[in-house]
Amino acid sequence: MREYRAFMLTELLVDAYHRRPATLAVADTHQSLTYKQLTLLASVLRNLFLRETDCPRVGLMLPASSIFPAALFGVLWSGKTVVPLNFLLHAEELARVVEDAGLDLILTIHHFDELSTKLPARSLFLEDLPLRRRVALAMLRRLPPPPSVDPDATAVLLYTSGTTAGPKGVELTHNNLYTNCIDTIDSLKFESGHRFLNILPPFHVFGLTANVLIPIVLGASVHAIPRFSPLAVIKTVAEQKISIMLAIPSMYAAMLKTKSGAPDSFRSIYLAVSGGEPLPEGVHAGLEKRFGVVLRQGYGLTETSPVVAVCSADNYRKGTVGKPIRNVRLRIVDADDRDVAAGQEGEILIQGPGVMKGYFGKPDETRKVLSEDGWFSSGDVGRIDSEGYLAVTGRAKEMLIIGGENVFPREIEAVLETHEAVMQVAVIGVPDDLRGQAPVAFVIPHSDIEVSQQQLRSHARQALAGFKVPKKIIIRDDLPTGPTGKILKRRLPELL
Repeated sequence: MREYRAFMLTELLVDAYHRRPATLAVADTHQSLTYKQLTLLASVLRNLFLRETDCPRVGLMLPASSIFPAALFGVLWSGKTVVPLNFLLHAEELARVVEDAGLDLILTIHHFDELSTKLPARSLFLEDLPLRRRVALAMLRRLPPPPSVDPDATAVLLYTSGTTAGPKGVELTHNNLYTNCIDTIDSLKFESGHRFLNILPPFHVFGLTANVLIPIVLGASVHAIPRFSPLAVIKTVAEQKISIMLAIPSMYAAMLKTKSGAPDSFRSIYLAVSGGEPLPEGVHAGLEKRFGVVLRQGYGLTETSPVVAVCSADNYRKGTVGKPIRNVRLRIVDADDRDVAAGQEGEILIQGPGVMKGYFGKPDETRKVLSEDGWFSSGDVGRIDSEGYLAVTGRAKEMLIIGGENVFPREIEAVLETHEAVMQVAVIGVPDDLRGQAPVAFVIPHSDIEVSQQQLRSHARQALAGFKVPKKIIIRDDLPTGPTGKILKRRLPELL
């Protein structure tokens, strides 16, 4: 079992450099970097950031790639805060994030030329920098020492919103991220010999912690796919003998839609984790039937660095997101902040070393969700059984009130997902003259199975009270999704 140390994140990379200099650190379609090469490149970028800006924060607009961890640690090594930028936002939305963070410098690539011109900060393009020559020179010098930074200083500023109510930056400290890595490694029994697949965007905390920081803590190898492609994923897993795959349900669903991929393509997988959104039963069953992979669910939030709970390879209960990782405590409370009995639903409160420092420049918003004794109000609804397994059942703000009864969309979605034809489903509430609100379901079926609205409503009636059965079920080939593939429920009313 690993124990905490007073680590700044930069020390993690330098430590891996000393322990495993010749080990492959990260590879993508363009280049491969050993831990020695990655560390030297990070040190070169550290010098660049110190020369180019006095701002305490630096923006990174880069995909999942071999260069991203070098840039991340280059910023941290310079004593500054990293601000990963969501390049999938509209320019106006991203500009508000840049302004809120007070950035004056963004490191990016020419692929984002057009977007860069619309942002209120200067862009440096990696392709224009003489990095090879500078790395060669860096080999002749001693590595610069890690900066003298308080472990409780903000290491990464991640924005959870750029589309509604203005951007909101989550301040995650060196200690937040380091402890979450250590506790996740301990809970999932990750080892240095594991090979990770990185298909998650690095502006998402799931991808940042699970696919960038955790492998470096281990001194493990990562294969990155800058632009998600289900065919590329299946090919890379088989060829590179990937053992750890962490993705969101929408990505696993896309893999199921492909025609290629042999049943043994995923034979090297030790652990495949699904997180970021609820896992549809059709996707869970489909991966196991086709590839022999039993998906484990996990749960986390940007504000918790992110991992809160997860099913491990040897500690798994279907329908749950597992038990809390080491050093994370949970409470399930009612509307009056009173703990409920085991098996009862309520809001999920979280306490632990990974809980954020706060929302950047928003003390009032921080106080709304973070108590003085460190309990974070997630806004998620769930229950914990008598053995400590957590099930996440919905979002408090998504709750529907139907004829005076509280109904959570996730309950309806879970029932519809048990139908063999359903691959993905999302439920929202619409105004109803009789009951106040009524549920409406949007369903993406498996491509090889035909199903009707009537069949799905009949299926729902077998497990749900009449008022919970969707008033209408809309069957579509696709639904609007966000940057990580999560279904955007706020846009579903446009499809009615």
